[in-house]
Order: sequence, then C-alpha cells, then structure tokens
Amino acid sequence: MAHEISEEEQYGSRESMEYDVVIVGGGPAGLSAAIRLKQLAQDNGFELNVCVLEKGSEIGAHILSGAVMDPRALYELIPDWEVKGAPLNVRVTEDRFLFLTEKGAARTPNWALPDNFKNHDNYVVSLGNVTRWLGQQAEELGVEIFPGFAATEVLRNDDGSVKGVATGNMGIGKDGKPTASFQRGMELHAKYTLFAEGARGHLGRQLIADFHLDQHADPQVYGIGIKELWEIDPAQHKPGLIIHTAGWPLDTHTYGGSFLYHLDNNQVAVGFVVGLGYTNPYLSPFEEFQRYKTHPKIRKFLEGGKRVSYGARAITAGGLMSLPKLVFPGGALVGDEAGFLNASRIKGSHAAIKSGMLAAEAAFGALLDGRHSDELAVYPAAFKQSWLHSELNRARNFKQWMSKGLYLGTLMVGIEQKLFKGNVPWTLHHQHRDHEMLKPASQCTPIAYPRPDGKVTFDRLSSVFLSNTNHEENQPPHLTLKDPAAPVSVNLRTYAGPEGRFCPAGVYEFVKNDDGSHRLVINAQNCVHCKTCDIKDPTQNIVWVTPEGGGGPNYSNM
Repeated sequence: MAHEISEEEQYGSRESMEYDVVIVGGGPAGLSAAIRLKQLAQDNGFELNVCVLEKGSEIGAHILSGAVMDPRALYELIPDWEVKGAPLNVRVTEDRFLFLTEKGAARTPNWALPDNFKNHDNYVVSLGNVTRWLGQQAEELGVEIFPGFAATEVLRNDDGSVKGVATGNMGIGKDGKPTASFQRGMELHAKYTLFAEGARGHLGRQLIADFHLDQHADPQVYGIGIKELWEIDPAQHKPGLIIHTAGWPLDTHTYGGSFLYHLDNNQVAVGFVVGLGYTNPYLSPFEEFQRYKTHPKIRKFLEGGKRVSYGARAITAGGLMSLPKLVFPGGALVGDEAGFLNASRIKGSHAAIKSGMLAAEAAFGALLDGRHSDELAVYPAAFKQSWLHSELNRARNFKQWMSKGLYLGTLMVGIEQKLFKGNVPWTLHHQHRDHEMLKPASQCTPIAYPRPDGKVTFDRLSSVFLSNTNHEENQPPHLTLKDPAAPVSVNLRTYAGPEGRFCPAGVYEFVKNDDGSHRLVINAQNCVHCKTCDIKDPTQNIVWVTPEGGGGPNYSNM
C-alpha cells in the first residue's frame, strides 16, 4: 500500500508563535475584540499578547457594506471616537422608503415607518474606512496585526479543544508543488482563538460542523449584497439622505431590496440585496441590481455621474433564530461569522462590534483566572443579557415573514414592529437552507435582462475590474468541486446552470465543447470572495477555500 506523504514530510515543519488570544479576521468584530482585550489588560495592569490575522492585503481590503452605522457599540468601545477622528462624518438627515413598480413609486410616510427603518442619529459611512481606523486604534494599543496572512487550518490540542490556527503556505503552484517563492505557513497557538471571518467563514463553517454548534438553531439563511460607489452631479447630491426600496425589479415572491446612501464629496453608495432563498434558477442578483438602477427614481441620481468602485458580499440574515452556539473549547464565534446582523435594520457593524467586545470580556476574565482552552460560557450568557440580544429578539421574525412574499411580509412586519415593538408572543422558524430552494428550470420562466448601456448599467467584467481583484495566478484553485461532473450532470441539466447567474463576478461559465457537450470553466482570478457559490450551489458541490493570503478584492472607500 502506497504511503501517503504528509504535508510536514513534503514541506517541512511549521514554525509556531504563542499568544494569549489569536483573532482570525480583521473586520469590525475581530478588531473590536482585540481593542477590548488590550483595554482590559491596561486597566488591570495585565500583560496580554493579542494578534489579528487578516487574509486581505491590508485591513479594510475585503470590507464591503452599505453602510449606515448605528454608533451605539462604538460609543461603548471607544467613547471619545469623535476626538480620535473616527470617519463617521455624515449624519443621516432624511429617511425615504419607497415601494417600486416598474415605472412608479409609492413612498411610505415617515410616521408609518417602524423604528427599525428610522436612522436618526446614525451615520452614513464607508465601513472599510471605519475598519482601517479601528485597525489603527488596535495597533496603538499594542495589538499585532498581520495582513495578507490567511488562516487555513484549525489546530487542535490532544483533548480536541482549539489550539489556534495555521496560516496557508505561500508560493505553491497550480501543480501543488513549491515554486521559487515558497514560504511555509506559520502556526499561531493561543489560549483562546476568536473567529471573525465574516459571513460563511471558511474555518467557522468547519467549527460549526465539527462541534455541532447549530444543532439547536434554525438553518442559517443568507443574502447577497452587491454595491457600487458613484460620484454624482452635485445638483443631485444630498449628504445624509438615505433611500431604501422594496418591490421592482424583483417579483413579489422574491425577498430583496435596495439602498442608496448619500455620503460626502458628492458620492453615493448604491446597492441591492437579494435573499439567497430565491427559487427561480434564471434569476441573476447582479442583473437585478443593474435593472434597479434604471428606475426613474434612482436613475436621476446616477445619470451623468461616474461609477468608481464595485463589490459584492454575502450576509448572514437568519437573525436570532439561526444563531449557532457561540462557544466551543478554546474559542468563540463573533460578528457575522456567527450571524449577528440585524436584517430588519439592514445593519450589522454595531452588532459585530458589540459581539467582539462581549467575547473579549469573557476571554479576559478567563485569562485573569488562569484558565485556557475551555468554553467561554460567560460570552453567550452576557449576550443574552445585552441590548444586542433585545434588539435581535424584537426582529426575530423579520426574515421569516418577508420570505412569505412582499405584501403579507410587509403587513406582518408592520404589525409586529409598529404596533407591538417586536414584543410578540409568537416565533417563526426558518425551515430550509438556501441551496434547497431552487426549483428545476423546467418549472420556471426564463428572465430576459436588458443589455448594459455602459452609462448606468454595466457588465460583470468591467465591474470586477473596479473591485481591484487580483489573485496569484499560479496557485491551486480556491474554488473546489467535490464532484467535477456535477455542474454539467446536475446543475446544467436540471437547473440551467445557475452558477453563471448567481455569481456576481463572472467566475463560472459553461462552455460548449467541439462534440456539443458542455464543461464548466472556473475563472478563479475574478473571485471577489462573496461566498455566494458556496451557499447557493444546489448540490453543495462548490466549496470555497481560502486562497493565498493577500488575494481577492482591494476595496477602497467601500
């Protein structure tokens, strides 16, 4: 029997570094946890070594969000954030909520809007820039931040508890062999490891499966958010104006909606979210977004403007009912890794910051007691006593109602939120995972999307160009297939090849061979790390794994 060569035999042993706490992911949740740990250490005269691993080329490179930010958690983390120059510069001045038809729009009077759609005292921000600022605050406190290093493996102690993580090898060629630039990955060992990779994290999903963290939770559900940043005609610019819409171009059975946020410097963020539980395999979230921009109420802001950036990202939208168990021996899940986003408010950054703080406080208390590698039970207990739990509990039925259709969903959300302030005696549950929801193409109507005009609407490849996405081309593919035959034998045959439509970056395309058969081509170089394929593939055949560190989009001001 042939001896299977281990990675250690092939590449040599890895060096290791020891920390008190290792944090995987340099987004708002991870950085807030790092900051809180260092604050507590300072206050208690306690030496604490904390590091943050970030797979993006720099802090903020992979951050994409609307974003309107509720500063509540930031006030708790850094009370003097204004003095310290946090980039929350544009306070919300006006809320508009529109129900769109193809040519018309009906505005909901502000008195009729539930509180979750009101944004008084919130800020329109670039979450990428806020995250960069958080990174600076963390470094000033002594946190070690390693951008461009992707955590690819969870390490375990002999008792099964989490020991830390290993970073990926650099300089492995497509053939799996080391190139001239080969660099062995590192092991980072910790008393506790916090996972803050964002929605559908590569390591987080493994931990949820291995420790059965979701066995008492509803199935997690997701949306895909697609966003563009525009410079517009100053005459159309109203700093602090935010517009949300529901309805057209989606049909009334498909969950989704849009945002248009006016920042400073004549810029607007325009975006579209589609729930990934949609049923028609012919639907393309990217094309629906392009179509949305042609609506007269939206087009007027963009016409004559210039698109400057583009990106896409999956968001966890299941809310409180889909939250997994947050802790396991040796670590915890924070931020969108767990699913703290409040879909009813279209906000997650305040929840990410608060969850990071709660996990940090639990870990610090354990370290102060001389503990390590156990379950941080204080963290979920503190969450249940927090304002974040109260907020998510009030919104716990939002996505479930909205998945029942636009009209019934809107009515019931209005009743729950406006009349009862979310304090209702009933709880609805998610029944299905998003990948189970596609119907066979034979049962669905194809959707004819208009050609892009190059002024307001665009194609995928010109869009990806604006995301500054780049991967080292000579590396093993990070979009892997469990069964190479399934895309053609199942997805193309039964579902008309949905990969080519649900991906917002032109990664997947079916090509006809000379003999008339088809094959799937994967353009991994285009991948913006949105994770939609990993979530929506009906056979769960596509598995997104971490590419070489530093690869992917390089978002600016997103």
